[in-house]
Amino acid sequence: MIKRRIGPNPHDFGGTPAAEGCPDIFELENGDFGIIGIDNTEALTSYLPGDASCGHDERIVVVPRRILVAAKNHIPEE
Repeated sequence: MIKRRIGPNPHDFGGTPAAEGCPDIFELENGDFGIIGIDNTEALTSYLPGDASCGHDERIVVVPRRILVAAKNHIPEE
């Protein structure tokens, strides 16, 4: 389950209406993070370094820099 949003609401500074979706970061109750982003798995898989891979149940999700930078101070240290 989702515990809280990490960082400000991206709709407040991105100009995208909530009904259209928007990249976002959430802390889950178990301490993991859930990411809403653009699925770029097909485009980026071939560029992964040799010691990285994307499993059949994983996706490479792109989050705009402004979203992650805005969330930086809200990410817990532990």
